[in-house]
Amino acid sequence: MVTLNISESEQADRFRELQLTLRDRWKTIELFDNSDADILVVPSLSLDQGELQKIEGCEHYEERLLFSLMRLRNPRTRLIYITSMPLHPSIIDYYLQLLPGIPFSHARNRLLLLSTYDSSLKPLSQKILERPRLLERIREALRLEKSFMICYNSTSWEGELSLKLGVPLYAAAPNLQIWGSKSGSREIFAESKVPLPDGSALVWSSTDLAESAANLWERQPNLERMVVKLNEGISGEGNALLDLRAIAEFAPPESSHADRVAAISDRFSSLRFQAKKETWENFKTRITELGAIVEAFVEGEIKRSPSVQGRITPNGDVEILSTHDQILGGPDGQIYLGCRFPADEAYRLQLQQLGIKVGRKLAEKGALERFGVDFIAVDKGDNQWDIQAIEINLRKGGTTHPFMTLKLLTNGRYDLSTGLFYSQQGRPKYYMATDNLQKDRYQGLLPNDLMDIIAHHRLHFDSGTEIGTVFHLMGCLSQFGKLGLTCIGDSPQQAEEIYNKVVKVLDEETRSNKNDFSSFSDYAFATTWDGYSF
Repeated sequence: MVTLNISESEQADRFRELQLTLRDRWKTIELFDNSDADILVVPSLSLDQGELQKIEGCEHYEERLLFSLMRLRNPRTRLIYITSMPLHPSIIDYYLQLLPGIPFSHARNRLLLLSTYDSSLKPLSQKILERPRLLERIREALRLEKSFMICYNSTSWEGELSLKLGVPLYAAAPNLQIWGSKSGSREIFAESKVPLPDGSALVWSSTDLAESAANLWERQPNLERMVVKLNEGISGEGNALLDLRAIAEFAPPESSHADRVAAISDRFSSLRFQAKKETWENFKTRITELGAIVEAFVEGEIKRSPSVQGRITPNGDVEILSTHDQILGGPDGQIYLGCRFPADEAYRLQLQQLGIKVGRKLAEKGALERFGVDFIAVDKGDNQWDIQAIEINLRKGGTTHPFMTLKLLTNGRYDLSTGLFYSQQGRPKYYMATDNLQKDRYQGLLPNDLMDIIAHHRLHFDSGTEIGTVFHLMGCLSQFGKLGLTCIGDSPQQAEEIYNKVVKVLDEETRSNKNDFSSFSDYAFATTWDGYSF
């Protein structure tokens, strides 16, 4: 590891000073995006690698920030995109050919692709820091006075890389990432006076976890289930469900506190884990490494998981960017699979208001750039919804790239008064997106094969009508049979029809392949979205 040989406090001060230079260039997001700038994209998934490995094809998730290439629509923007391993040329060509009004060759000349040629299970930022010659090449390619760096999430690796290069990082400082953890999220919600489920503080052992669960149960004797969450879990993969109904006979209401703790401890080995192949022995170890909380499971016959996305500018202003209804799957509907934009009109304006509260509190803490807040919404009848906040994401999550894809392709605007996105022609736009269209039968398809299918069946996004599909995670396809889609239409129904057409075509093109299972479509339309309307 490369070190700076300065104290942590000195490093933090230097980081803040460098980041403050962003304020001098910041007016509005539109002017910032269209200025003469060099953008360094480091899509490092600087997360706990044990948790990250629970996501199939995670080694290709560095591709999720490829929507950034669409910033080359500005003829004065230059962009450097770094990956662990080289990207397939046809994937890069695909994104550049989406740019409206920009010659392909002009955009390509302003794009520098670099790779560490290192497929090891380490964060990309760490790999870059371990390669002094690569660092020097990056530095030489940038106009430092016009450069800024964006990333997937901000940790000490990204902070150190920012300082080594002398390039300000447009993201929350590494020491503020606690507010994106499960326990930190709960603190922000409480301080912001945003409704949240009852739960515990952070604990570091299964013994303390059982104690916290017993305390929660005693506060809410009618509680049926609890969620145990690793403090740094990803996309719901670090969650487990504790069913209190199975313990009640061993710990009736008259039981002592000690008996409740013992009954819960005995039940830990039978937790319903959301991640595939998770075991209690491994999960228990993870608690000591990452910490965990326990939280009341929100029950409800009709229940959804909406989210709001916002941004904190270098000037401290809070902007709402979008709302979504998330599509969840897994054993108990806790795994993120995809999303619909926008969220239901019954509550999307309320989501915006709650998002502003959370954003202002994060801004007080010194946070910067993107944040997302996930909620649980339960239908109470008469178009009334009980909404409770469950998590903050201080990173570019699963709803980031589809919305930014829409915005950068259409150059449209988000309207706070309606919660809708309008193209430059004034048409509202809708989409359905996923990172998780996954079927065994798709395995073996190369990026070039996918391009052939897209072209033959005209599945691509049409910049004239601003309707169609933008594909991502194409590097996952051959090995994992996994693909990402953002299906854009002029109505929710049209976006869904476009999605269904893509799946139908891919199924027909791979009919002779293996038996399949779709982890996205089966959940999304067979069960979750029946009767849904905007």
